[in-house]
Amino acid sequence: MKHIAFVILLLFSFQLISAQEISGNELLEKAINYHDPNHNWSTFNGELNITMETPNNKSRDSKIIINLPSELFYVHAKRDTITTEYTLEKTECTIKLNGAVDISEADKKTYNLNCDRANMYKNYYTYLYGLPMKLKDEGTIIHDKVERKTFKGKEYLVLKVTYDEGVGSDVWYFYFDPKTYAMGIYQFFKTDENGKLKPDSGEYILLTETTMIQEIKIPKNRAWYYNKDDKYLGTDFLVD
Repeated sequence: MKHIAFVILLLFSFQLISAQEISGNELLEKAINYHDPNHNWSTFNGELNITMETPNNKSRDSKIIINLPSELFYVHAKRDTITTEYTLEKTECTIKLNGAVDISEADKKTYNLNCDRANMYKNYYTYLYGLPMKLKDEGTIIHDKVERKTFKGKEYLVLKVTYDEGVGSDVWYFYFDPKTYAMGIYQFFKTDENGKLKPDSGEYILLTETTMIQEIKIPKNRAWYYNKDDKYLGTDFLVD
């Protein structure tokens, strides 16, 4: 009888431990293991073809090359009859408009062509398409508490992420499937001058479908919405 009682106690204790929420870092490790099980992101050298569709605008087609070992980033974007190209190779920056490097100051202003924008594109694409692996970058603060939330009828494990002052001021939330740890949504909010979250700010991004690139599972479709009113902003489609 004592033996049976002891076994029941062990089983009950195990259930209690299993029911406890995992920590933020544990969730992140599981998510990375799902998306990049062979740790290939750090040596990523590949091409992404993305079509961006937004309401009341013609689509924009972009060819993006990310070569992390060589510190190379390239984006060729076309909307209607206009093409722009940005190349960042270590500290070198090259810009082209409709294939030409000789660009007038008027056209630079009209099309907002500058190296700051080139770096913005680099940071944007390497961050979003490198998630969740990019959450291991220096200056990223992974909050320990993991919450369970239901979003649009589906349950997720939610990881809160903030950044060191010199890195960024937005507050991010990453939503993962509680069984597979696949990333399903991410969301960000702006903060005020006191660092307090502004609930009517920011956007959320719904991720659907997955493609495999260099053995990394990357979400194919990213649909963007405002947090404040669920207004649809557009979708990025990763094209094979």
